Amino acid sequence: MLRKYLCAAAGILALALAVPPLVAARDRDYISIVGSSTVYPFATTVAEQFGKTTRFRTPTIESTGTGGGMKLFCAGLGLDTPDITNASRRITKSEYGTCLKNGVRDITEVKIGYDGIVLANSRLAPRMRLSEKDIFLALAAQVPAPGGGEKLVPNPYRTWKELDPALPDTRIEVLGPPPTSGTRDAFVELAMQGGCSGFAWIRALEKSDNRRFRGICQAIREDGAYIEAGENDDLIVQKLEADPEALGIFGFSFLDQNGDRIQGSLVNGRAPTAANIAGGSYPLSRPLFFYVKVAHVGVIPGMRDYIAEFTSERAWGDDGYLADKGLVPMSAGERRRYAADARVLKPLILE
Repeated sequence: MLRKYLCAAAGILALALAVPPLVAARDRDYISIVGSSTVYPFATTVAEQFGKTTRFRTPTIESTGTGGGMKLFCAGLGLDTPDITNASRRITKSEYGTCLKNGVRDITEVKIGYDGIVLANSRLAPRMRLSEKDIFLALAAQVPAPGGGEKLVPNPYRTWKELDPALPDTRIEVLGPPPTSGTRDAFVELAMQGGCSGFAWIRALEKSDNRRFRGICQAIREDGAYIEAGENDDLIVQKLEADPEALGIFGFSFLDQNGDRIQGSLVNGRAPTAANIAGGSYPLSRPLFFYVKVAHVGVIPGMRDYIAEFTSERAWGDDGYLADKGLVPMSAGERRRYAADARVLKPLILE
């Protein structure tokens, strides 16, 4: 009899040890979401709809910036870590490696649509018409010497007119996101690097000395021309209204929602419109994502239902409620593919 009880006890102990701490300590009944300020309004809209139409609690969403969200998401498994992180760029190899190192091994990537990086100003000022080269020369820490040659100098430009006689004779003042922001990452990669590559000798460094190439192209000046305005894009809009000569950097959805107050600059002659972003002709366009911690699905109530709501046609479709918020929808084929991957929680494999 004693042997029987000992065997039973051993079996119970083995089962307890096999249950992940997340399941054993289940005491959170809502979905925890962090990440991108650009994706935040879309995720919030889905969360509110989800809370109204299901039996589950409305998820909590914190706007931490893409980089900040990835740091929290990849910290490990458990109820003190987020279940989902929003991102205005794709997860990097370094972040993916951190996730794996900390036991977050099963991640599902869900692309939700497209967005454009917008340089906007108040409608009280003339609309800016910029090239990628103008943007790089206005905001880079070091630029090619004005006299020509393969020499870099600390950025000497103080007004837009110094870059192009057609631009206004106003000081260069750009309000933008901090380094933790995916919008900042995308801006640096798309606008700064795009303009930097217009110089042939710098472009050649991409293959011969990529580290130097990135250092030149991605370093933003720190002399006051670029002002870190935090993750609150609504605050940037307010500051642009107060200072019509300033420009602000944020996602297209904020331009779309505030079109009566601000206007988007043309970049390389293309306006930041939904059609131009979806078609790829606007040069500063990018995809948006969220990432799911698969180990939390089935433990945190409602995760599958939240994912299903976000990837439904009523949400992210051409005529969905997220399009009304400024999300640029993917093609129908892309939506079907990502919705299918989300349903089966397809694991991300990043080489």
